[in-house]
Amino acid sequence: MDIKTADLCDQFVADVAIAEPMFVNYGGRAAFGGPLATLKVYEDNTLVREALSTSGQGQVLVIDGGGSLRCALVGDQLAQLAYDNGWAGIVVYGCIRDARAIAAIDIGVRALNTHPRKSVKRGEGQRQISLTFAGITFVPGYYLYADEDGIIVAARPLV
Repeated sequence: MDIKTADLCDQFVADVAIAEPMFVNYGGRAAFGGPLATLKVYEDNTLVREALSTSGQGQVLVIDGGGSLRCALVGDQLAQLAYDNGWAGIVVYGCIRDARAIAAIDIGVRALNTHPRKSVKRGEGQRQISLTFAGITFVPGYYLYADEDGIIVAARPLV
């Protein structure tokens, strides 16, 4: 899939929401996209592992971690699990860790920053709900596209 968010914004100006430019690219795949699945968690990645353990079928997992910069929600093991299970990418409104190893995995990963501490494991959070951060709303089943220029979301496939 050849994704160019600038071109998609030009072509579908009324159909896209553009995330505020706060995410850093950590994955080995710079451009990615697909239907999105969502999780809302806070400093607990139990549901992240559960989601990435399922068949991704080209989806992008969007994780609302509350913007926490106190621990990581995704590390190299979860990024590899996502790749192995066919996820196109992961967007974390929070931190990741194992950045060097994640850069070697052919999956899209965006996050606010890195943090060496792992998360707790309480199993708390919500699945498949609309999430609002970065100035836009991420709705399960909508389509997310990301590349070096940014992240956009649309209600229908654009590519």
